[in-house]
Amino acid sequence: MPDIEALRPLAHLVLRDAEIPELPNHYGGKVRENYDLPDGRRVLIATDRLSAFDRILCAIPFKGQVLTQTARHWFERTADICPNHVLAYPDPNVVIGRRLDILPVEIVVRDYLAGTTSTSVLTMYKAGRREMYGLRLPEGMRDNQRLPQPIITPTSKAFHGEHDAPLSAKEILDGGLLTKAQWDRLSEYALALFARGQEMAAERGLILADTKYEFGTDAEGRIVLADEIHTPDSSRYWRADSYPARFEAGEKPESFDKDFVRNWVAARCDPYRDAIPEIPEELILNTAAVYIEAYETITGQGFDLPRGDTPVLDRVRTNLRPLFGA
Repeated sequence: MPDIEALRPLAHLVLRDAEIPELPNHYGGKVRENYDLPDGRRVLIATDRLSAFDRILCAIPFKGQVLTQTARHWFERTADICPNHVLAYPDPNVVIGRRLDILPVEIVVRDYLAGTTSTSVLTMYKAGRREMYGLRLPEGMRDNQRLPQPIITPTSKAFHGEHDAPLSAKEILDGGLLTKAQWDRLSEYALALFARGQEMAAERGLILADTKYEFGTDAEGRIVLADEIHTPDSSRYWRADSYPARFEAGEKPESFDKDFVRNWVAARCDPYRDAIPEIPEELILNTAAVYIEAYETITGQGFDLPRGDTPVLDRVRTNLRPLFGA
């Protein structure tokens, strides 16, 4: 893991917001700021905000760069499976993609009984439920145990403070959220992407336990992979070498996803109802190091820390200046 003291002098280079008035049609998401250009391109700027429990918990230095560059690694290595939205990377925190009509269902693929949120299979299982997402799980499973096979656990896509809600395939089709053809294609893409992700993660000594995909349709009606793929924010990675022993001992697997902060918050309040306590600086710096370690472990590449003292937003604005007025 990177030396915390090496990161401390750069900790002020954090991108909390990325509002750029010169760019049109702004839409702010939980983590990304988006701008729709008149020519059909979308500018997506990954901030350093950390989102969990359907709210913003804090900002983690370098996180937006980690997410953008990790997603780039995976987009480039899964383009043969399904089309994605990527057109260009003008900045370490920015991707320019095709503008899509985002489908109203998030596709979550899981291979383990894990998670901490209200929509996770582990939370539901521990509450006594065995039927969920239109599926039935066997009795007698333990925390973080591998499922009989990967399953798709779709949720509704939450907007503006709404909560994700579990969905079954029947509910998706009966509610007209997707057509049968769309659901079949999404399922095919999601399972194939997850299989590729697990295979490549295993080569890096990792277990890809679960992940979330977001899809949209382009002007021709094609289903296209959007947002991000197999990042520490959208996925749960565990270290493969220590998993068996920790599972047998009833211990949580070693991970470097955002449970690092999420667990700290969940231990101190009801994160869906209470005010979020102030997160200590050391935890934020340690989380930044975890994100960088995740990038380097997942991709096998070194992470490029920002050089100089230029604020991240100023750098982003400079790199996007050719789009002003586009």
